Amino acid sequence: MALLLRSPWGLRFREAFLQAVRSRSVSGVLGVRAKHGDAGSITKHEPSHAKSEWRKKLTPEQFYVTREKGTEPPFSGIYLNNRESGMYHCVCCDSPLFSSEKKYCSGTGWPSFSEAHGTSGSDESNTGILRRADTSLGSVRTEVVCKQCEAHLGHVFPDGPGPTGQRFCINSVALKFKPGKP
Repeated sequence: MALLLRSPWGLRFREAFLQAVRSRSVSGVLGVRAKHGDAGSITKHEPSHAKSEWRKKLTPEQFYVTREKGTEPPFSGIYLNNRESGMYHCVCCDSPLFSSEKKYCSGTGWPSFSEAHGTSGSDESNTGILRRADTSLGSVRTEVVCKQCEAHLGHVFPDGPGPTGQRFCINSVALKFKPGKP
């Protein structure tokens, strides 16, 4: 972690990110901050707050990640190494999203989960998440958003552990951890 942040790329990324968060302007972060393309909203409701209300409720970093589809720097999140039992909720609306029982260390720099809370086999209809196509950055990825408030949480990749083979790569600032029995 320290090596990455001391590297020329890591320092530039961290400095640009922190400057963008402080100024609340994220359009130029390293020139790679692109709008997420999506296949259309899966839900028919609008997010529960206007942008100005979200800015009042969230920290600048939380707003950048959850409402503007940003990403926190790798290895910087408060929940990356959290090993407590409990539930991870959406920082915006408090919806339960991921159980500590499905959290694992992927080595990627973000908290990783093998499945969302409420998953039954391959059925995610009782979870607090939605998947959306993300075509930003010139590739196709799968974005993970909160079903309740449409907050951007992170992405899911097909390189996780068995039996699901999924890696939900989630930003710590998009989560609120509640200790206890998951």
